[in-house]
Amino acid sequence: MYLYNSATHKKEEFKTHTPGHVEMYTCGPTVYHFAHIGNLRSYIMEDVLEKYLRYAGYDVNRVMNITDVGHLTSDADEGEDKMVKGAKREHKTVMEIAQFYTDAFFEDCRKLNIKRPDVVQPATGLIDDFIKIVKKLEDTGYAYFAGGNVYFDTSKLGRYYVFNDHDEEDLAVGVREGVEEDTNKRNKNDFVLWFTKSKFEDQALKWDSPWGVGYPGWHIECSGISLKYNGEYLDLHCGGVDNAFPHHTNEIAQSESYLGHPWCPQWFHVHHLNTNDGKMSKSKGEFLTVSLLEEKGYDPLAYRFFCLQSHYRKALVFSWENLDNAQGAYSKLLKKIAALSPADGPVDEAVFQAYKDKFTQQLGNDLNTSMGVTALYDVLKAKTNDATKLAILDSFDQVLSLSLLAKAAELREKAAQTSSSAQGGYTVTGEGDPAIDALVMRRYEAKKAKNFAEADRIRDELKAQGIEITDTKDGASWKRV
Repeated sequence: MYLYNSATHKKEEFKTHTPGHVEMYTCGPTVYHFAHIGNLRSYIMEDVLEKYLRYAGYDVNRVMNITDVGHLTSDADEGEDKMVKGAKREHKTVMEIAQFYTDAFFEDCRKLNIKRPDVVQPATGLIDDFIKIVKKLEDTGYAYFAGGNVYFDTSKLGRYYVFNDHDEEDLAVGVREGVEEDTNKRNKNDFVLWFTKSKFEDQALKWDSPWGVGYPGWHIECSGISLKYNGEYLDLHCGGVDNAFPHHTNEIAQSESYLGHPWCPQWFHVHHLNTNDGKMSKSKGEFLTVSLLEEKGYDPLAYRFFCLQSHYRKALVFSWENLDNAQGAYSKLLKKIAALSPADGPVDEAVFQAYKDKFTQQLGNDLNTSMGVTALYDVLKAKTNDATKLAILDSFDQVLSLSLLAKAAELREKAAQTSSSAQGGYTVTGEGDPAIDALVMRRYEAKKAKNFAEADRIRDELKAQGIEITDTKDGASWKRV
C-alpha cells in the first residue's frame, strides 16, 4: 500500500513498526454540539482506510479520543471554552452535554456505516496520565511553569513545523491573527500543557495537580490517550487537515520529547468539505447534519457515496445539486444490483480473486476511493454469472460500506410486493428468495400481456437455475429441485 504522508509531503510505501499490525489513532470529536457533515467526511475516509487495511490483511488497533474538556476556541486561551459554551447554551452540565453529543456522534456514525474504533477514550478519564506526561516534560526541561500554567518550550526542538514548507514567521503570525498575546510564554509558539490560571474562572471541570487545581490543554490529551492504548510507537495518525497545525504539530513535539525517540512516521489528513461560501463550520450558526439530510429525504449512505466519489486529499464542494446527483447515482447502482439473481451460481472463484486483487491494488494507491466506486460498475459489466458478481460486490463493500447487497435485497422484496399487489392479489410463494420471486412475477406479467415468448424465456432461465414453478389459482409457487 502507498499513502501520501503529510509529514514528508510525498506518497510512500506504508510500513509498520510490527509487521502485519497497525497502531492507528484518529482524532475524535469535541462533543459540545452535533457533528456537521464536514466533520463526518474525515471520519468516513478514516473508516475506509481502517477497513481497507483489514481487508488487505493487517491486524488493526484503532484508538480515538473524545474531547470533553480543555478545547478552547483558540490555542492561546482565547475565546470561549467549547464545552462550557455548549453547557451554557443548553442549560446543562458539561458532562451532560458531553454524553448527549457523544451518543449523537456515534448515532451519526451508525447511519453512515462508520465502524466504532476499538478504543474510544474520553479525555476526562485519563487526567492522571496527562499529569504524568506534563511532569516529565517539566522535569526534563521541555516545559516550564509561568503565570500559573505549564507551557511546552518549543525552543528546545530542532524542528517544530512538520506539515508545511511555510516561513515560520509568516505561519506563526497567520494562525495567531487577532489573538491576544500571552505574556507568560517564553516563545510565541509555546503552548499550554496544563492550565491553573485561565481567563475562564467558571471552568466547570478541574482536577488537583502538582501545579494547583486546573485542567489539561487540548493537545496533551491526544498524546496521552495514544501513548496509553497504542503504545510508544504509533504507525498511523489521522485527522482533518485543519488539525495539522497547531494540534498535530504540538502532539509530535510533546510526544517525542516525552518518549525520547520518533513517535509516528505516517500522517493521513483529510481535506475540507466546502460550501460555495467556503469551509463548513459550526461557528456560522446553522450547519448541515446527518439528521438534516434525512429530514430532506436523503439516505445518509448517499452522502457516504458522495464522499467516496472524491479523493480524500482534495477539497470537496457540497451543494444540494451535487448531493442530488450522488443520491441518484447511488439509487441507480442499487437497482442494477437488485436485478442480479443470487441463485445464478456457483461463484467463479478465479474471477472473484482477479477482481479482488485489482480492487486491492486500486485502493492501495493512496486510498483511491473514486476508483473503488468505478470498480463496482466494472463488476456489473463483467462477463460472469450473477452469483459471482454479487460475491465480488459484497467483498468490495467490506471496505466501501454502502450496504449494497442488503439494500438491493430490500428493493427486490419491495418490487415483488408491489407487483403482487398490482396484479389483483396474484401471489408468489417459494423459499424466501426475493430475486426468484421477482422473476416468477415477471413471468406472470408477461403471460398476462400475451408475451408468451418472454414468459417461456423466464421459465427456461428459472429451470436452468434448478427452479420448478407450479401455477395455482391464486398465483404461483416455486421450489428448487
